[in-house]
Amino acid sequence: MLGKIAKTIGGIVIVGGVGLVSYLLIAPPDLLKVGTNYSAKIVCSNVFIAGRDPDEVLAVDVQAPGHPLLKQVSIEVDQEAQTVHARLFRFFAPATSQYRDGLGCTNVHDVALSTQTLEAPGPLPAGLWPKGNDVALSQDAKVQAVMSDESLLGEGYRAVVVVRNGRIVAERYADGFNAQTPLLGWSMTKSVTAGLIGTLVEAGEMSLTDNLVGSFPDWAEDSRRDISLADMLSMTSGLNWDEEYGDVSDVTRMLYLSDDMAGFAADRAPEAETGTDFNYSSGTTTVLSRVWQDQLPDGGLTYPQTALFEPLGMTSAVLETDANDTFIGSSYMYATARDWARFGQLLLQKGVWDNTRVLPEGFVDWMVEPVAASDGRYAKGHLWLESPGDFPPFEDAYWLQGHDGQFIGVFPSHDMIVLRMGLTPSRLRYSSLPLAQALITAFGDDPS
Repeated sequence: MLGKIAKTIGGIVIVGGVGLVSYLLIAPPDLLKVGTNYSAKIVCSNVFIAGRDPDEVLAVDVQAPGHPLLKQVSIEVDQEAQTVHARLFRFFAPATSQYRDGLGCTNVHDVALSTQTLEAPGPLPAGLWPKGNDVALSQDAKVQAVMSDESLLGEGYRAVVVVRNGRIVAERYADGFNAQTPLLGWSMTKSVTAGLIGTLVEAGEMSLTDNLVGSFPDWAEDSRRDISLADMLSMTSGLNWDEEYGDVSDVTRMLYLSDDMAGFAADRAPEAETGTDFNYSSGTTTVLSRVWQDQLPDGGLTYPQTALFEPLGMTSAVLETDANDTFIGSSYMYATARDWARFGQLLLQKGVWDNTRVLPEGFVDWMVEPVAASDGRYAKGHLWLESPGDFPPFEDAYWLQGHDGQFIGVFPSHDMIVLRMGLTPSRLRYSSLPLAQALITAFGDDPS
C-alpha cells in the first residue's frame, strides 16, 4: 500500500516537473524574459562597444548588483555574428542582442533588424577642449588629495573627469577603465535627447509648443492631442507610467520585451491633467526620440552624429536603437567620460561650441527652469535641480543623472563640470555633490 502511494506521489512529482519545464520552455514568465534580455543587452553593448570581457561584464555588471535570478543566467558570445545569447539555467527564456556598427546592440524579439549601420566619425578636432588641458592645476596637491579620496569618488566608481574654465583639470579611472573606454550613461541620455531636440529647434524644424499627433495619430482622439514637446520634456504629460526597476513594470517591459519601444510608451493612457503632475518616465523620452526622428526624411539615424556629436568632437558616442530603429533616448548612450563631459560643457557654455551656436539662444536657460509640479526638483529640459542623494539644490548647479551612479554636475558659478561614472547601486545612497564641493574648496572661490 505504502509502495503504491509512494509511486503515485513520485509520478505526480515527475509529471509536475515535466509540466513546469515544458511551461518554462514554451511560455516563460515575463520576469525571466526581462532578466535574460537585460543580461544579453548589457553584455552585448559592453563587449562590442566598450571592448570588455563578456564574463567579467556578466559577473560584475549584471549579476553582482542585480536580482538573485540573474546569477543563474548564462551567455554565449558569437564574435563573428556580433551577437550575445542569454538563457536562464542554460535552457529557459532565451534572449538575443545583436550589434550593428554605429548603432550599438539591440534586443531581437519578433522583428528582424534592418541592415542599417553608421560609419565611424572622423578624426577628433585638434585639442581635447576649447582651451586645452590645465596640467599645472591637475598637479595641485589639494586637487590631487580630493581625487585620491575613495570616499568622495564612491564605491564602484569607474571614471571621474573635472573640467574648469574649459580645461580638463583632474581625471581618474578605476582599474580596467581608461580615457578610451565608452561608458553607459543610462538616464543621462535623456538630457542628450533634449539637446538633440534643441538642435532641431535651432534649425527651425521643431517648436516646443508642437504636439505629437503627427507621430502618434491615435493621440488626436483624446486629451493627449494637447500634450506638447515642452510638457514631455518637463515630465508633466499626465500619462500613466511605472518607472520601477527590479520587476516587470512599464519601463522594463519597454526596454527588454518590446520591439517598438516608442509605440509601447505612447500607448499609455492619460491619468492626470497635463502640466499638473510630475511623473519621471523613460517612456516619455523614448516617445520624444520617435517624434524628433520623424521630422527628418531619412529617419534621423545619422542626425545625432552630424548635428551634435561631431561638432562637439564626441567621436566615441553611440546612441543605441530598438528593433524599430528608434533611438532609445531615455537610457542607452555609450561614450567615453571625456565625451560625456563635452556635452556637459556645451550646456555650461549655453549651447555654443567653438564659437558656433549648437542650441538656440536661451534654450539652455529654459532647460534649467524648475518644473513647478516637481516641487523644484526637476528642470524643464530633462535635467535635475535636486542634487544627487536627495540633497537640496546647490547654488546654481544642475545635474544629468543616470542609474547606478552616473552624474554630470554643471556648476555655472564656478565654470566647472564634474563627471562621475561607475557601478554604484542606489541602495548605497552615493552622491557626487560632496566630491564637487571638495573640488570647489580645493580650487578656491575665484574660478578664473
